Amino acid sequence: MGFEAFYAGNVPEPTRNRDTRIPPWVIRAIFVFWGVFGLLYVGRTVVDRLQTLFVMLLLSLFLALAIEPAVDALARRGWRRGSATGILLGAITVSSLAFIGVIGALVATQVGNLADRAPEYLGEIERWVNNTFNTEFSFDGLIDQTSADGAPLRDLASNGLKLTTTAAGVLFQLLGVGLFSFYMVADGPKLRRTLCSRLRPELQARVLSGWEVAIDKTGGYIYSRAVLALLSATCHWVAFALIGVPNAVALALWVGIVSQFLPVVGTYLAGVLPLVVTLVDRPVRALWVLGFVLLYQQLENYVFLPRITARTMSLHPAIAFGSAIIGGALLGPVGAVLALPMAASIQAFASMYGTRHEVVDSPLTVAPGSGGVDAADS
Repeated sequence: MGFEAFYAGNVPEPTRNRDTRIPPWVIRAIFVFWGVFGLLYVGRTVVDRLQTLFVMLLLSLFLALAIEPAVDALARRGWRRGSATGILLGAITVSSLAFIGVIGALVATQVGNLADRAPEYLGEIERWVNNTFNTEFSFDGLIDQTSADGAPLRDLASNGLKLTTTAAGVLFQLLGVGLFSFYMVADGPKLRRTLCSRLRPELQARVLSGWEVAIDKTGGYIYSRAVLALLSATCHWVAFALIGVPNAVALALWVGIVSQFLPVVGTYLAGVLPLVVTLVDRPVRALWVLGFVLLYQQLENYVFLPRITARTMSLHPAIAFGSAIIGGALLGPVGAVLALPMAASIQAFASMYGTRHEVVDSPLTVAPGSGGVDAADS
């Protein structure tokens, strides 16, 4: 009895009457978690599906900013904005298609020539290896394969179906870019009025100022690159003609345009095609082509580029290099092309609102022989 009384006096109240329901905040947290997860998943899916559209819009904005100064100049002369925009876009389209057609035909011809002469090249390599190293190396199997009707190189040159499908997709995207650019430029003032009508007056001034800076920097970029491309194409045309490179005009246009409008790697990619064409036609002359490409690159870097870009778009080489890498990583080749004018616009816009202070004298801030602090600040 004593044990039972002691036990009865120390046993806690039964737990079956306690509230075991889940607190309301836990249920709300679960719904919030899965709701946010679902929104993020849907958002990521939408971004992935519309990535091509985003790239098209970005490219359209770049093209619109580039041609708007020319459209404004024609509009001041009495042209309608729609007509001026259509003519400029038409000229750009025709020039681009003509360039792509000429280079495409040149590449197809050279690939075909390479396929026809591949057995001869392999035979020469085989004889040189055996005579030099006293071996019995043989390319007979590879020569038979490249001489067959279904050789890989000839298949590459004659694969028209895949090329046509790819070209159709690219043309469709270019048509979309052209339409977006047309509406952005032709209705540019109306578009800006619509956007500014939703903003406060002081914010309107900032938006319009930023828009003007973007137009100025993008136009300056196109102008400077067009001048450099013309100089490059002219110099390479003369050099290729003197060396005896086949299709000198087409190859010079290729070098001029690709080297200027593909930052960082454009110069090297541009020089590959004339080098390969010369190797196929006259291998000895390829050394002259390589030497001139390298020589002109130095001439452009130290003579042409500083004088032309000083009046159009001033951008530090490190910033340009980093911008091109970031743009290429985000949007591929299109991002690499658009990175430089975008970086210049951001730099110019930031300089309008940032505070600048006088720099103290120090050997770390003045290059030797530069003429002092003023030269460094410039």
